[in-house]
Amino acid sequence: MWDALTSLNYSRKHGATSKNCTLSLSIRDWDIVTWKQVGHPLVGTLIASASSDSHSRLRWPSDRQDIAIFQHSALWSSDVTIHIDGKHVLSGGCFARETGINGTFPLLISCPFAILSAAKAQISISKILALNTKPVTILTLNCASSTIFANRSRAKLEQMLWEDALLDAQKVIELEPLSHVGYQLKHMALHGAQRYIEAIEALKVMHAKLASAHNLQTRKLRNKSISPFEVGSVIRKAIILRLDSAPLRLLDTTTGLLCDREAQISAFKTSTEYNGLLLSIMAYPDLPLGRIKDTMAMYFCYVMLSHRWGENEPLLHDIQDKVVYKLKGAGGLTKLQSFCKLVRHLGYHWAWVGTCCIDQSNSVELQNHSTPPLTVVYLSDVPSSSKSGALAKSAWNTRGWTVPEFLAPKVIRFYQQDWTLYLDDHSPNHKESVEIMLELEDATGIDAHALVAFQPGMRDAREKLRWASSRVTTVPEDIAYSLFGIFGIQLPILYGENALGRLLQEIIARSGDITALDWIGQPSEFNSCLPADITSYAAPPCALPYLSEDEIQTALANMSYPRFTNCRLRLPCIIFPVTEVRRRSGATQETLFTYGVKADGLDDLLITTEEKLIQFSRFRPTRQTFLLVRTWDRRLLELPDFADDVESLGGWSEPESLDGSPGEEELADPEFYSQALRLIARLGQPFGAFLLAQQRTGEYKRIASDHDIIAQVKDVTSAHSMMDIRTLEIL
Repeated sequence: MWDALTSLNYSRKHGATSKNCTLSLSIRDWDIVTWKQVGHPLVGTLIASASSDSHSRLRWPSDRQDIAIFQHSALWSSDVTIHIDGKHVLSGGCFARETGINGTFPLLISCPFAILSAAKAQISISKILALNTKPVTILTLNCASSTIFANRSRAKLEQMLWEDALLDAQKVIELEPLSHVGYQLKHMALHGAQRYIEAIEALKVMHAKLASAHNLQTRKLRNKSISPFEVGSVIRKAIILRLDSAPLRLLDTTTGLLCDREAQISAFKTSTEYNGLLLSIMAYPDLPLGRIKDTMAMYFCYVMLSHRWGENEPLLHDIQDKVVYKLKGAGGLTKLQSFCKLVRHLGYHWAWVGTCCIDQSNSVELQNHSTPPLTVVYLSDVPSSSKSGALAKSAWNTRGWTVPEFLAPKVIRFYQQDWTLYLDDHSPNHKESVEIMLELEDATGIDAHALVAFQPGMRDAREKLRWASSRVTTVPEDIAYSLFGIFGIQLPILYGENALGRLLQEIIARSGDITALDWIGQPSEFNSCLPADITSYAAPPCALPYLSEDEIQTALANMSYPRFTNCRLRLPCIIFPVTEVRRRSGATQETLFTYGVKADGLDDLLITTEEKLIQFSRFRPTRQTFLLVRTWDRRLLELPDFADDVESLGGWSEPESLDGSPGEEELADPEFYSQALRLIARLGQPFGAFLLAQQRTGEYKRIASDHDIIAQVKDVTSAHSMMDIRTLEIL
């Protein structure tokens, strides 16, 4: 017995033709346009064969196992053509024309060519098996194999022909209702067509079929999948983790309802994204965790509104349990509705507005801020079609809370009064617009690089305080609270407190950065070393020259760092005792007094202050001690900032006093001696000094001046012998 086998590609548009068949024990593919052989002979494809024993067979070429065998009326046939509906087989030869097989598939067979026309075909397929035949005989298959449709369904799935694959999957289910295979194919086709709910039901049936299978190996396949309940638990945990840092309430831009976290989770469970994720995990338990996180991140993305609060802004109680789009009103409500519509148009599910998504009486909610993927800035006082410069003049640029709102987000877009884009800039991120960022730099005084690449933290504390110095807030404490995120600080919101003092205390205590003590103005009741108002940082910081090479590494690296305890500042200082204070005439204002001040080791100074000081000299001493101090600065030794070297703090000592000169053993080390000399040279540079007055209880209090006190060491070579280094306690 012998088999003559061949195959060719089928095309809905062109039909298919095979060249003269030759005896072969393999299947070959032919391109129907070029009629060149494609690839290597096929193995594992379902084929039809004609045999010398007057039988036609359907079989796998890989193991040559027969699926179905059909008896021919002729004595023998050399070739066979199988109809693509899987129900009829035609065999025969010479010139014959058979039409109307099931009324759908005209077929013209010739020898030595077979020509298949699909002009009237109502179905599609990727491959047809066609071989030259003898006289035509139509055989009806009484027991068609489900394997034919299963393999054809898989081929359709590979081509993403979901509906065609689904039809074949249904055929498999009809032929083998107890098998899981048909439901598996149905699930895959529905999944590809994004008909997730139906796909989940198909997958459930597939699991049931696997669980009830007689074959042990088949039942084991059930263990590779997990149930919807198990998947739901996994997804819920991922959702809660995702929402942990998100706002407690968000506006659903589709429904217009304000949703708490449970409502957000419920909305997700009814979404296409949820069903798709549920189905993917059920089918593929080893789905990478990143896929789950990405789905969560995409769905729960929200957009924040940054705006100048106006009158009649809707609050939480105004919109709770109401559809925002149906509310009637003007001003703030219209702005809210327009914002939600814009966010929905941009493709986001959720929106957040500080006026109505927060319970203003709940301090926990007030400090629960996260960085949104996109911030929309609404410039209510910038008319449409405005030219460059309008942004800088907007009242939005004067408000305290807008500073973190435009610094923290990576993506930001500016909208004008009529909700059109500022400068008609349709780029996805206005932080990438050089023109807009330069305008914002001029308006805020914040470097354009910092605007684009801002990172929260303690670094450059004095500069960040200057950014907020010209900003205003309705409630005084808000100017400090608006800076919490900029410095990466999380503290309770307690209206009525000295919020600025507490913020500055945290900055100095955590970072050791004494530049926050560089200010001009009125002292705070919180501590005399701190300003009473943020405006005290408006003036640029005192810029004094520093030697640029080889900062000194000495034992002074162990000097204690500044810290607060019960509103008392423990500050490491280089001490210069004041020996004389004399009042000078000619003060510019009646409330200001000018004093000449002398201190050991320093050039004479003039200090102007609102406080009346006790006058004294070496010849007329006073019991009250006055000191001019230089705050200890780690930059003298080129050591890292405390904020960058927190781990090293555990090994630091906190000496109350450290003075004296190196011993002979230390001087024997040339490198150490060189370092000491360089330190002395550094200390000989001008520095910003504090004037401190000792109180009866022993602590000190800073005497505020109306300008920076710039002191100069008299003799650099003898400065080390005059200096006293201590940690002082300042009220």
